Amino acid sequence: MPLWLDLLRTPMAAPETPALRRMRRTWQGLCLSVALMVGFFAQIHAAIGRAAPCFAAALLVGAGLYTALYLRRKNAADTAFLERAGEPG
Repeated sequence: MPLWLDLLRTPMAAPETPALRRMRRTWQGLCLSVALMVGFFAQIHAAIGRAAPCFAAALLVGAGLYTALYLRRKNAADTAFLERAGEPG
């Protein structure tokens, strides 16, 4: 398995709760959706017309907001894990 694919499947710090796992996978899906939207924008614009820029903007804003939410919750989980493990935060 390529390293980049293995890293996508692996949590980065504290043991991952099911809720954080869902958030991480949702976040990865949003990032993939943004990449597909950028890569295939001309085709999407041709298919759905004037709604494409609005859809792209909504996707970008949603991905940005969800990133902030995920990072905040992940940081809180990592901090709590490190405090339970006895390491200074």
